[in-house]
Amino acid sequence: MTALTDYKAASGTFVPVWTLEIQTLPEDTDRILDAVMAVYPLSYGRYQRNASISAVGAETAQPEPGSTTTTHVEGFEAGGTETYPMVELKISIERDVAVLAKVMDAVLEVHHYEEPVIFLREDWASRAAYDPNNDNPHRWWNNGRGLPDRIT
Repeated sequence: MTALTDYKAASGTFVPVWTLEIQTLPEDTDRILDAVMAVYPLSYGRYQRNASISAVGAETAQPEPGSTTTTHVEGFEAGGTETYPMVELKISIERDVAVLAKVMDAVLEVHHYEEPVIFLREDWASRAAYDPNNDNPHRWWNNGRGLPDRIT
């Protein structure tokens, strides 16, 4: 495969990024994003604080002896199964170890777990040949529907 660093099309390019997938409680996503934003802007093109949050699912584990659960939950027996609601919070950052260290420190400081489930992937993110006055009929400002309804 040709290196994506050489990719350039009329529609845009790709840039190397690291994607972090962070499993967390639905109500903790803003706290994590705010902590990350204090050290990194989460830029995507001309937008900041870019992230995706999955629908609510479930995470499950069997805590071992000496875990936080067996230490702090009275009567919990090691090896028992626990299941909780969770979402996957996805963010992307530039591939820079110093940036990664700051972001990870920020996440770990505010995450509700002592051992959060976080996956790190090497990805390539698109960067569009951006024109805010583009007359493409599929763009939200031209399609007659506008932006979707905001959640918040």
